[in-house]
Amino acid sequence: MAQLMTRSRGVPFAFVELPHARSQKKPRTTGITMVADFGLPYRYAEDVVEMAGPYIDLAKIAVGTSRLYDLRYLRRKLGLYKVNSIRPFIGGQFQEYVFAVYGAGALRGFLTEAKRVGFDVVEISDNCVPLTDRQRFEQIRLAVDCGLAVFGEVGSKDMKNDAGLLIRQAEVCFKAGAELVLVEAAELIENGKPKMKLINGIRHGLDMAKVLIELPGPWIPGVTLSAVEDMKKFLVSEFGPDVNIANVMPQDILETEALRVGLGVVGPQSAAKTPKSGKRQ
Repeated sequence: MAQLMTRSRGVPFAFVELPHARSQKKPRTTGITMVADFGLPYRYAEDVVEMAGPYIDLAKIAVGTSRLYDLRYLRRKLGLYKVNSIRPFIGGQFQEYVFAVYGAGALRGFLTEAKRVGFDVVEISDNCVPLTDRQRFEQIRLAVDCGLAVFGEVGSKDMKNDAGLLIRQAEVCFKAGAELVLVEAAELIENGKPKMKLINGIRHGLDMAKVLIELPGPWIPGVTLSAVEDMKKFLVSEFGPDVNIANVMPQDILETEALRVGLGVVGPQSAAKTPKSGKRQ
């Protein structure tokens, strides 16, 4: 034990091995964690990144908050994320707002501005403003043409859809050039419980390495903190420690990573799980 403990003086309790099924180094292709930034002050974000940066892969500048920053402040925060190998992106509801209020003709200007401000990635969704398959495809292609990477999001905050529709929407996203697809949390939970039929349909219909599953939040009626924790435990149990998880709150990054590697409240069995089979593309 003494010999083991002297090998990594910069790592506390280095003799405790972490599971090989959990990706430990960035950039990750699986086991992605996305943090939701609803307006973190720079120094708060800096502290979060200093403490837990190795476990954060993506940072969503949520909803339309990008419009409310001072430009220099926003660029400074985007730079903080980027220098720590965290990819910041604009939450899709901002583009939904622009599309709904100003029309499709305003989207190129919006995307060009996103690039000028300092974003390299945008999310394209229809949480609140429905898109046809053609509109979804065209908006993603437009963003790619503007030099941006795209994360598509499927599902609605208001309507409940079946797995077949969500899979079709995801396939449209990928065909148009989206790098990843997020699944709206409101689709996946009902009365505080995961919707197993829908989740199993998505699992078998898509390559889960390219899918991020969103955690629910208090913006969904009836969702409690315990429901959010139960969903995290469920995802790790069902898909293994390298499941892609989105909408993790900044204060929960270490707790979520502890759950992935078996050091959380569930215990070591969470890290021992292997993901159940799904579609491979």
